[in-house]
Amino acid sequence: MRAVLIGGSGATGRILVQDLLKSAEFTEVIVLLRRKTFDEQPKLQQIIVDFNKLQEFEQHIRGDIAITCLGTTAKDAGSKDAQWSVDHDLNLQFAALAKKNEIPCFVLLSAVNADAGSKIFYNRMKGSLEQHVKALDFGKLIIVQPGGLIRPNTDRVGEKIGISALKAFNRIGLFKTYEALPVASVASAMLQAIRNCRKSVNIISVKDIKQLAQTADQQ
Repeated sequence: MRAVLIGGSGATGRILVQDLLKSAEFTEVIVLLRRKTFDEQPKLQQIIVDFNKLQEFEQHIRGDIAITCLGTTAKDAGSKDAQWSVDHDLNLQFAALAKKNEIPCFVLLSAVNADAGSKIFYNRMKGSLEQHVKALDFGKLIIVQPGGLIRPNTDRVGEKIGISALKAFNRIGLFKTYEALPVASVASAMLQAIRNCRKSVNIISVKDIKQLAQTADQQ
């Protein structure tokens, strides 16, 4: 199979790319990036793109599976509007190009509590994206909804504090829906979800992520 992916320079995306390259099911892994990120490998193609002109790179968005792990924060993007442009608009544009090029399966890394009608900006943004990607009517759609992401060596102070607090609550049985999981577990679960995909729309919850990652570890 041939996979094409955006968001490969992020914490989850980096690991997923390596997992795809190790997987015998995939013969080609195409990663669209702003700059070269990975060492050269036989199955890997790194396509350097201008994401402001993604449609000009449409010829590379072809294959059996399209995957996005693309995401940012309002702080890193500079504003909520700029975050929406990346997390929502750019992901949707990638999905639309994948659909146009008849890629049968799309995998979206979203978030827990995604809800287009939410008053919370982040949840509303993720929910709107999910809603619009569903409307594209892929043959198979996998939406992965993690809670907190534990990133190795993160330098985001607020993220460190938030994850520490969330883990403390999780230990006493609170906020299990938001349970913080290592990005490696999320990446493993995404690959396992691709292998297990049977339904047209597959929503992968925090509980599902844990189970899928455990299954992947046992293989």
